[in-house]
Amino acid sequence: MRWDNLFDDLEVQLERELNAEERDLRAEEERQRLGRLTIRTRLVSLTLGPTGPAVFRVELSSGDAIVVRPTTLGRDWLAADLIGPDESREPPGDAAHRQQRESGAGMRRSDRATPQCVLPFSAIAGIVLTAHQMERSLGDEAESPSASRLSERIGLPFVLRDLCRRRAAIELRMPAGMVNGTIDRVGRDHLDLAVHPPGTLRRTPDVYQYRVVPLAHILLVTLD
Repeated sequence: MRWDNLFDDLEVQLERELNAEERDLRAEEERQRLGRLTIRTRLVSLTLGPTGPAVFRVELSSGDAIVVRPTTLGRDWLAADLIGPDESREPPGDAAHRQQRESGAGMRRSDRATPQCVLPFSAIAGIVLTAHQMERSLGDEAESPSASRLSERIGLPFVLRDLCRRRAAIELRMPAGMVNGTIDRVGRDHLDLAVHPPGTLRRTPDVYQYRVVPLAHILLVTLD
């Protein structure tokens, strides 16, 4: 065998081994990156990016489902545009009745402002995505360092206290059902809600109930 042929063979073999080692290293790094993913980082990838926030379905721990477009993420919560209930989960008779009711009231979807909601991560039972959205959620789209440091410090109680300070009328969804009212105060693990009819302000004559609600039982907060 000629020496130049031998060296050529050794060079090809060495290059092949180096390439295989590099592929294994990249694969291991990717496995480690995927192993560090959290629900929050998946949602960050669905919120940021050149194409804008994704619209997807969220299944709540109550069994209900909603369709949202995320706008802001905190440490343990997501703020979003509430596109609507997931009508695919609604019985046909109920869906037809709802559509007839909205049509009769002149309530076209395009004429109504998109409601805003706050969704605790603990209320999420599942996130339903398309194949493209699933791939996007696995990406490494990251918040800016300053935004990440700030948003990761803002927990759900902070957001609820802000709604309390603003005297915002809300719809509170819990496992036991939904109530409308205004937050009077927020404790460490609970809030006090003055319950009054939707579309009204918190006036003593209109308040017909006061509730103490554990934060752990909040499924969804919607601005009324």
